[in-house]
Amino acid sequence: METVTLDDVDRGLLHGLQLDGRAPMRTLGEVLGVSENTVARRYRRLRTAGVLRVTGAVNGGEAGYTSWTLRLRTTPDAGATVADALADRADVSWVHLLSGGTEISCTVHAPGSAGRDDLLLRKLPRASRVTAVSAHELLHTFALPDSWGGLHCLSPGQIARLRPPPPEGAGVPPEPADRPLLDALAHDGRASYTTLAKVTGWADSTVRRRMEVLRRHGTLTYHLDLSPAGLGFHSETRLWLTVSPAHLAEAGAALASHPETSFAVATTGSTNLTAMVNCRDARDFYRYLTDRIAGIRGVQTLESAPVIRTVKRLRRPAARP
Repeated sequence: METVTLDDVDRGLLHGLQLDGRAPMRTLGEVLGVSENTVARRYRRLRTAGVLRVTGAVNGGEAGYTSWTLRLRTTPDAGATVADALADRADVSWVHLLSGGTEISCTVHAPGSAGRDDLLLRKLPRASRVTAVSAHELLHTFALPDSWGGLHCLSPGQIARLRPPPPEGAGVPPEPADRPLLDALAHDGRASYTTLAKVTGWADSTVRRRMEVLRRHGTLTYHLDLSPAGLGFHSETRLWLTVSPAHLAEAGAALASHPETSFAVATTGSTNLTAMVNCRDARDFYRYLTDRIAGIRGVQTLESAPVIRTVKRLRRPAARP
């Protein structure tokens, strides 16, 4: 993947798409003070370079999902193979090969205890080259990758013009007929209504109305999947922290406020706060540890592991027969 150099328009575009992944190019251009064609051209450039991808997803809470973060250790020869096998699962996302290639972290989205137990109690224990597994339920989210603040640059007024309204009322559960639509949006959240109409067999207007209903009720959300390495952040590191319970909320909020932090959640387990941070290089990461992390109250222990390879980022749906 190539590393791209960003100017103010590129940064504004990335920040704008974080706010609304389906914001019209015309609106983005008006907010950024450039033409619609300029914004579209910049978007195509960044997408072709593998720096960004917009995806649509069903809100896990509305769908009844629970999320877990897994930490696995493998024999030296098996890390990449196990990581690839996890990445093939539709219920697994954010698969990272860590440290010397013998450690893996990933997130599992389970629709119920059956899906979780299938992976944790049956399939992983049977993998002879997996030497250790720890699973931690995600209890409270402080920061998610699609809201990473490292490139935030828009003014409050610009943000207000792009931020979509909050969901209305209770969520509307997706219906079986929505599956082709949701699968297509999972691959390209900015797919045109014409493209989506061909996939679903619906009229353009029907596609538009259904997407509006699902989004208005908080069932359908859009995410901006960014590659930190493609943006020049070559030191991506997973952190596991033990924080005193009295300071956990404060520590999580402090961690989420750092522009380096792209992911921060409170979890169950021997460590109770996990995070992903993005720095320019090892020196930058050292400064981050000794400056920002050192200033957080209540931190008792800290483990860190550099990301060697990101095998999978956002979740994709399983292929249909």
